[in-house]
Amino acid sequence: MQYGFVIDHTSCIGCHACTVACKAENDVPVGNFRTAVKYTEVGKFPEIKRNFLVQRCNHCSDAPCVTICPVNALEKRPDGIVDVDRDACIGCRACMQACPYDAIYLNEDLGAVEKCHFCAHRIDRGLEPACVTVCPVGAIIAGDLHDPESKASLMILNNETAVRRPEQGTGPNVHYVGADEVSLNPGTASRPPTYLWSDRPPDKPEAWPVSVPPQPDATVVLDQGHRVEWGWPIAAYLVTKGIAAGTAILAPFALVLGFAGSWAPEIIALIMTAATLVLLVEDLGRPMRFYRMLTRPNFQSWLVKGGVLLGGFAAVVGATVVARVAGMDMIATALRVGGAVIGLGVAGYTALLFAQCKGRDLWESPLLLSHLLVQAVMCGGASLLPFATSSVALVWVTVVAAAAHGTLALAERYRTHPTDNARQAAGFLAEIRVGPLRAWRDGLIIGVVVTLPVALVFPAVAFVPVLSGLLLYEHAFVRAAQLPPLS
Repeated sequence: MQYGFVIDHTSCIGCHACTVACKAENDVPVGNFRTAVKYTEVGKFPEIKRNFLVQRCNHCSDAPCVTICPVNALEKRPDGIVDVDRDACIGCRACMQACPYDAIYLNEDLGAVEKCHFCAHRIDRGLEPACVTVCPVGAIIAGDLHDPESKASLMILNNETAVRRPEQGTGPNVHYVGADEVSLNPGTASRPPTYLWSDRPPDKPEAWPVSVPPQPDATVVLDQGHRVEWGWPIAAYLVTKGIAAGTAILAPFALVLGFAGSWAPEIIALIMTAATLVLLVEDLGRPMRFYRMLTRPNFQSWLVKGGVLLGGFAAVVGATVVARVAGMDMIATALRVGGAVIGLGVAGYTALLFAQCKGRDLWESPLLLSHLLVQAVMCGGASLLPFATSSVALVWVTVVAAAAHGTLALAERYRTHPTDNARQAAGFLAEIRVGPLRAWRDGLIIGVVVTLPVALVFPAVAFVPVLSGLLLYEHAFVRAAQLPPLS
């Protein structure tokens, strides 16, 4: 059984009755929507056509929000409805990054996510969703798409239909009849500063990248707004995690790299692991409920698997310190090797986490895993340079890793991207500013170009350009993927 919708846009009049009914039925907060109608105008005066598109959760057959949720707060019911347990939600917003349709929002009063749940409370009583009952032209048809005799199935059988973003492979179960292609493909139409009756929501002020121009005669004139949910804390987490992993990865080579006898790798790794955990917990909508990742974990989610890796990493690094204090140098040396192996996982697991974010195509890059490993070595080398008695080998490790980081960053920006969403996000990399700085460009200049001479002449302070440049770069990378519209 699979409940789904068919939206007949040959009948839809764009009246917003479905939006109002949904808000009233489900007590949706002001500024948020579980169902919304987008207006797109195509053509030039006086020959302009306005197209409507009713948007809501697609109750995907393979729902990425269910897979990524670390606490099993989202579930795929036996009837195919994707529902949310708001009490279980910790507000990590990973499901919002995983949704290719921008169908999930954060209720800031509760610190929990919400979405269209097919009016499950009505379905369980044998009633239709509220949006279906109020549509004045019967343009919204709900039913079991696995029942060939249902009205929804017959609509699909007898009409040419389309779904949104089929390239994501999620199996969306909202089908559109007569929807305009420009409306179905977000980013195709330009988005002016003002909509029909209001300014455009200010959450994404960056200029549209000139490298991926929209269709010249198409304009979105009404749509809901979507915030950038993951910001500086996630960028900082990538840096602190890279430092922790990188110092551990380099620790077994202490004799060759010039910091033999130093406890710096373990001390730095433990401090940066703690900082990583603090950043992740603080960024939750409900930070005091982070423990639910332990009490109701979803082991399909790389948020949970990453947490296990971080915990195991901290335990091994901590055990290395204990062994060193106890004078068990051989055991400490062996534990350093174990810490390096786990450190590789700590450095790279974010690539697998980001791959679960089906709404952010830039993050699904095949280059990301190798890039994260290179960044970890770069961060580890720069962080250990102040503690090296002979720094020549460590300087070259840092310099080569920085050069590799710059090369992979350029490759990510200018390679051929497979989807419109990824191409748009890559274009946005150049548009993100931090004060007077362009985050992506200047992050690479500081973190790569400036690092090379500083590391060679003043190695003890090379960590300053490396880490500050990387933080700017990560901010651009994290933000850019969230700027292309999904609705």
